[in-house]
Amino acid sequence: MKTREALAELFLSSAGSAPVEWVVAEGLVGYDDAVAEMEMRAGLIADGLARERVWLVEHPPLYTAGTSARDEDLIAPDRFPVHRSGRGGQFTYHGPGQRVAYVMLDLKRREPDLRRFVAALESWLIATLDGFNIRGERREHRVGVWVRRPEKAAGPSGASAEDKIAAIGIRVRRWVSFHGISLNVEPDLSHFDGIVPCGVSEHGVTSLVDLGLPLTMADVDAELRAQFERIFGPTIVP
Repeated sequence: MKTREALAELFLSSAGSAPVEWVVAEGLVGYDDAVAEMEMRAGLIADGLARERVWLVEHPPLYTAGTSARDEDLIAPDRFPVHRSGRGGQFTYHGPGQRVAYVMLDLKRREPDLRRFVAALESWLIATLDGFNIRGERREHRVGVWVRRPEKAAGPSGASAEDKIAAIGIRVRRWVSFHGISLNVEPDLSHFDGIVPCGVSEHGVTSLVDLGLPLTMADVDAELRAQFERIFGPTIVP
């Protein structure tokens, strides 16, 4: 079986030629509003009535539960609103200082292979981190992007310390993707304490600022766009 890294390389050459809309939301976007907007747009893309789109947002503090979420992983159910989401994955946190990129691509036109698509999203995040001299890594049995933390003590199981810096959770309808990725720029990391993030208790979470990089959201957005275009093709601001 091919690794996700190898699958991503197969995906890179299959990008379509039509530019993808690149939209950055102003202010905080409510989660239910975001889901409604994504679902509407994904339907239009599937019908050939709209361009593909990447929509960059920040949310107010909230937890979302993916289709594999376990109730016991919601440690503080009353801390923030909890949204049951149709995306894949388990519990995650969204909030100010975290860049969420909702990715609405026509996979039927590009490559109708979900494993390749997830691997390509990981490649996008890893390349973005590399632009800031951060080494992001895959883990074969954990979706998302991780960074080693040799300065921290090993976990309870004796595993080397590492923290998650980016999460991935997608949904596909009629071969059009929605939901997407989240990258921790400068969120309040204590907000993750109310859940077991993505069902992984033996490792922590981190952010670019936590790693000593005082980057702005605009800095991160510029690198995300540059690396997206390298992997998925050109973008356009509508």
